[in-house]
Amino acid sequence: MPQFCLFDTAIGACALVWQGDVLIGAQLPEAEAEGARRRLLRRFPGAEDAPAPPFVAAAIADIRGLLAGENRDLSHLPIALDDASPFERRVYEVALSIPPGETLTYGDVARRLGEPGAARAVGVALGRNPVPIIVPCHRVLAAGGRTGGFSAEGGVETKLRLLTIERARTDAVPGLFDALPLAARPRRASA
Repeated sequence: MPQFCLFDTAIGACALVWQGDVLIGAQLPEAEAEGARRRLLRRFPGAEDAPAPPFVAAAIADIRGLLAGENRDLSHLPIALDDASPFERRVYEVALSIPPGETLTYGDVARRLGEPGAARAVGVALGRNPVPIIVPCHRVLAAGGRTGGFSAEGGVETKLRLLTIERARTDAVPGLFDALPLAARPRRASA
């Protein structure tokens, strides 16, 4: 039976779901703990609220640190991706290789998979990510530094907030406004 634990972070209530000694789900920050609980239980019906065992407590400390602006790499955390397709697992492996503060595009991920035409499929796979924040789908952007989609509460705003916390660059070429947080940068004119 899956178990879960809600916890507060600098930017909202999160949750982790585990079964045995691996994490099987994560809930990105929500404004209210009860909202996080409801969303989590829709994804994991029957999961039971439980005290965090040591490996989950360590994961919580790492996530809290990352969301407080510390340079934390979460790729070492034990995750199970049993319900993911082989393609999705490959996408998640590439996403796990993106360090905090860096980004790739959906097309970059597709090229790293040896499937340069699969950018849209990469986006679909990331939308199904069962352990967001651990598998850092927020670090994958659309071409040209555009955000692309994000299925967490708050949508793209949450994605931008996570990238701002990590001080991520969204373009390979430094710009005049790169020192500003993402949310404060001027919008680029559409071509």
